[in-house]
Amino acid sequence: MKRFALPLAALLALSGCGLTPLYSGGGHGAVAQGLAAVEVPPIQGKAGWLMRNALNDRLGQSGQRATPRYRLDVVLDDKLEGMGLISDDTIGRERRTLRARYQLVDLASGDIVLDATAGSDAGIDVVSSEYATIAAEDTALENLSNEVADSIVARLALTLRGAKS
Repeated sequence: MKRFALPLAALLALSGCGLTPLYSGGGHGAVAQGLAAVEVPPIQGKAGWLMRNALNDRLGQSGQRATPRYRLDVVLDDKLEGMGLISDDTIGRERRTLRARYQLVDLASGDIVLDATAGSDAGIDVVSSEYATIAAEDTALENLSNEVADSIVARLALTLRGAKS
C-alpha cells in the first residue's frame, strides 16, 4: 500500500499545477486545427522546396486541408562554406547553414501574428569523390530543412495555443 501512496500523491499534485498538453484534443484540438489552417506559399530554390514540403507534412496538410486562416511567409538563407584546409590547400570540411526568417500572417486582418527566425547547421566532410561530397551536401540540406521545419512548427504551435479563439 505504501508503494502506491507516493506515486498517487505525485499524480494528484501534478493535476493541480496547470500543465496542459500542447496537442490536447488530438487532431480536433485547437492547436492541431490552427496548424492545419496555415498555408505555406512556395519558397524560392531547392532549399525552399524542401522546406515547404517539410512544413506541409508537419502542419497536417499532406492529407486533409482546412480553410486557410493564416499564411506562413518564409525566407531562407542557405550557406555552404569551406572550413578546414588540408596541407595541399584543399578544403577538408564544409559547414552548411540554413536560416529561416518567417512571419505568420492572419489572412482576415493582414496582421503579423508572429515574426521569428529559426536555423541550424551541419558539418560535412569533403572526400576525394566529388559525387559523395555532393550527396553529403544534399543530405545535409534535407536534414537541416527538417530540423528548421520542426522548430518553426513548434513555435507556431505555442503561438496558436496562446491565440486560441
